[in-house]
Amino acid sequence: QVQLVESGGGLVQAEGSLRLSCAASGRTFSSYNMGWFRQAPGKEREFVAAISWRFENTVYADSVKGRFTISRNNAKNTVYLQMNRLKPEDTAVYYCAADTSWGNYPPASSAEYDYWGLGTQVTVSS
Repeated sequence: QVQLVESGGGLVQAEGSLRLSCAASGRTFSSYNMGWFRQAPGKEREFVAAISWRFENTVYADSVKGRFTISRNNAKNTVYLQMNRLKPEDTAVYYCAADTSWGNYPPASSAEYDYWGLGTQVTVSS
């Protein structure tokens, strides 16, 4: 069983920055691919970014490429999402997720992830 707890959300003005954190339980965090997803009101959950357990390969949604950066600290069992130049359309609940399949490339599909956090709200005002 893996528990994920997100933090770092809040209210920020457009063009501002936030850093989200996701703390994971479990002794094998270093072998999990980790992803961030978001869900805006009335919309489906969408992929944001992911990082692999091996070689820390990263993948991003086109809408956040160049503005968001995903990283991980295996010693702290934590994955981060640095969000810069935020836009009002980035407003959503942000979720982190863990893929425990040992795949070499981080998946962009929510169906590939086994465990989810409860989310943290990010609101960007114009």
